[in-house]
Amino acid sequence: MYDEMNPVTARAKRSFDIGFASLGLLATLPLFPLIALAIKLDSPGPVLFRQLRIGRARSDRTLLFEMIKFRTMRVDSEKQTGAVWATRGDSRITRVGLLLRKTRLDELPQLVNVLKGDMSLIGPRPERPGFYRRLEHAIPYFAERTYGVTPGITGLAQINQGYDTCLDDVRSKLGYDHRYALALADPRAWLLMDLHIAWRTIWVMLTGRGQ
Repeated sequence: MYDEMNPVTARAKRSFDIGFASLGLLATLPLFPLIALAIKLDSPGPVLFRQLRIGRARSDRTLLFEMIKFRTMRVDSEKQTGAVWATRGDSRITRVGLLLRKTRLDELPQLVNVLKGDMSLIGPRPERPGFYRRLEHAIPYFAERTYGVTPGITGLAQINQGYDTCLDDVRSKLGYDHRYALALADPRAWLLMDLHIAWRTIWVMLTGRGQ
């Protein structure tokens, strides 16, 4: 486990989160009404999708928070199946939702989560409680991936693999999450890694290579 993030890293990371999340919201705010209109015209239901997620784990408890995204699926997408991972060519994803997911624009509202401190710009993917216990039992050291580390909108695992579609995807991502957590102990290593992840994320958005 990672008992403590380097204090310098912790202060710099939070400052970067607040600064860049604020700039990101200001820069992309004109897109919000256009995205909202496209979602409403494409399928019935709310524009925003809210879902309970697992946050940062502490020694005495694990935090929960409500994550906000633009809706990319039908409102009844899990009515019959319950909580399941999205797959390639998933019929539950709307036409506009597919575009939003490829460009990662569906995640823009999560900048609000970053400002609130529920998430970081960069970190391990915040998991759903419905999957968490299953993953914790199936994958050794899964729970430790967010011990002392705030989950992020993007991260080392996300840029290397994209969205999870099955248990094996989560298992193969675990090494990336622990590698990122280890980098937080050294401010220089953290900064270089975050810059790399940020650039790769921007490239995915510009080229539409998301899933």
